[in-house]
Amino acid sequence: MASNANRGKFLANAILLCILGVIFMFLYSGLQNDQINIIWSFITEANGGWSQNATILPMTVGNFVCIPLTFLYGTLFVKFGVKKPLMVVLIITAIGVFGIVGANGLDCNGGAASGNYALFFVSLFVVRCGCMILQMAGFMLVANWFIKFRGQIMGIVTIGSPLFSVVGTGLMSSVIQDKFDGDYRYFYVGIAVVIIVIIVVVALFVRDTPEDVGCYPDGFDHAPVSEKIDEVKLTVRQVLSQKKGWQLIIAFGAFQFIINACMGSMAARYIALGGGDPTVAWVGVATKWLAVGAVLGIPMSYVFGFLDDKFGSIKASIVLGLCEFIPVLCLMLQPQGGSVPLMIGWGIGVACMTGGVPTLHPCITSYAYGRREYQSANRIIMAIQLIPSAFAAQMMVILINQGKATMGYGILIVVIIIGLVATISMLKLKDANAADRMYASAQENLADNVN
Repeated sequence: MASNANRGKFLANAILLCILGVIFMFLYSGLQNDQINIIWSFITEANGGWSQNATILPMTVGNFVCIPLTFLYGTLFVKFGVKKPLMVVLIITAIGVFGIVGANGLDCNGGAASGNYALFFVSLFVVRCGCMILQMAGFMLVANWFIKFRGQIMGIVTIGSPLFSVVGTGLMSSVIQDKFDGDYRYFYVGIAVVIIVIIVVVALFVRDTPEDVGCYPDGFDHAPVSEKIDEVKLTVRQVLSQKKGWQLIIAFGAFQFIINACMGSMAARYIALGGGDPTVAWVGVATKWLAVGAVLGIPMSYVFGFLDDKFGSIKASIVLGLCEFIPVLCLMLQPQGGSVPLMIGWGIGVACMTGGVPTLHPCITSYAYGRREYQSANRIIMAIQLIPSAFAAQMMVILINQGKATMGYGILIVVIIIGLVATISMLKLKDANAADRMYASAQENLADNVN
């Protein structure tokens, strides 16, 4: 290990990165999609506000614009490092948050007559597009700073997403209603302040790599054994001409598609099974089990990270793919009137999906390309994966509303199988950082003991 001074320096930076990573994922999850539920709670057409279609439109447009932005942000990280692009985009995002405050339009303030829809649209669009950099930056910093313990640290960072599901929308909506009489502008001012504090912390304390502070990944006293060759900036053509690039695109493109499809259509499925009435008692029970799943997603994030470090990203991802059958089958087999055992299964499936996919996605990309080439490849792979995922929820909602839910879930099962086949096909793929990984070291020690 490194000297005490370097070890202390690395530990301080590692703790900061873990804390920031959790905050990054918490904010990302809330600002990416979940905030629309808060907006819909306090801007309603029935009380003179903008329609739901009008309020979600900037986020819908932003979802598609984020596809090329994924490539742009990744390219900026490769060219300038994480820190500088992150700060610039967060400044713009904070301005967007203040714009939502200025747009008003809240029921408690007179509805649409008190608001500026053009400002609302632009501001919400900017926030949706800007918040994505939080996830990408958090993942790249973990990939830069950790190799041997990459999975477990990624598992800690990604608990921010299920954590928001647990304490996010419902709690924040209650606080806004009870403490601020339905005026969410105070809430958004608080979000803007948090983003500004993050910018200051990043500017003063965050470094792109451990080498920038005289350390090495994982706090070791030597450079990674697996990084003896010079770094190569991968081009789009290079990534798309490699078999492993398409294997990753298909595998985690499929697993991400399942999350978007299930989570985005869950309400439609349960309401349909309740005869179209969202007030049916068992529909409320279903949402409670969804909350349980979100709680379980917190430890599952770390569990999948541990499996990654212990057995490698490919094997851990195969386990994840098998787990994705659980939520799909539980939703598909759910009878009219509901089944508590299947609701429990749905909650467990949610935990596996929300805990496993965000954790293993950056891990398996690092597995295939290594620490140095992670973002060069990720910016391309992730952008392509977002294209089908953007349509997943819409596809399922349409099929459910047409009475073709079984067909929809059958399609999802086929998608999972495709993802599993792509993942299994990577079993012989060499870990780019194998010489520095925990499970590789354990296997080497076992072989030595046998000999």
